[in-house]
Amino acid sequence: MTFKDHFSGHASVYAEARPHYPDALFDWLAREAPDRDLAWDCGCGNGQASVALAARFARVHATDPSATQIAAAEARSNIAYAVEPADRCSLAAHSASLVTVAQALHWFDFDAFFGQVRRVLKPGGLFAAWAYSDCRVAPAIDVLKDRVYVDLVGPYWPPERALVEAGYRTIPFPLDEIAAPAFEMVVDWHAGQFLAYLRSWSATQRYRKEVGEDPVAQIERDLMAEWGEGTRAVRWDFHLRCGRA
Repeated sequence: MTFKDHFSGHASVYAEARPHYPDALFDWLAREAPDRDLAWDCGCGNGQASVALAARFARVHATDPSATQIAAAEARSNIAYAVEPADRCSLAAHSASLVTVAQALHWFDFDAFFGQVRRVLKPGGLFAAWAYSDCRVAPAIDVLKDRVYVDLVGPYWPPERALVEAGYRTIPFPLDEIAAPAFEMVVDWHAGQFLAYLRSWSATQRYRKEVGEDPVAQIERDLMAEWGEGTRAVRWDFHLRCGRA
């Protein structure tokens, strides 16, 4: 398979350092789906969203083109993980009540993928794609984070990052779009967890490979001193688009 793979090289780091999506989001998706029989989680990565869906749906079909990411995913008895690209799903036509894409839609061939969505969804089935972009903690910490995010690794972000920053509003959406509630994505982290998150960025990994240095190390000491010993709330800009077949 040929696909843009920015995460397989650090799949274990990615799995450990990424924030969790809000529970309220999955509760809402389960209520809005026509039933709770089957959900397809496309571009599932390490299975974070798949596991949350498995607590609410009878079966989850979780797919990703990266075998390394699938190998790092959390197992559940009602999750069937498969190494499949977004535009070639093995599910039967009109079989899924819900199709989700968590932090991955910007990598897809939109026309081919949405063709699969329309094929796989049941009548009235729900589609939801979400992404999180920039985050905030406190002004002094945000300045240090931006030193990495903008100044150091900014040129190393892939062009698809612009789609995330635009809140997915510039992505074609050939479904009947529906309004969704606003969900807050926030986690309480220690400084070490936040630094691990900065190191999990694809741009950080590319910077390290090409420059030969860890860009996060340049702000690590100052950030830890500013952060202190306890936890702080980290809040992300969270973007969600939903529609029906």
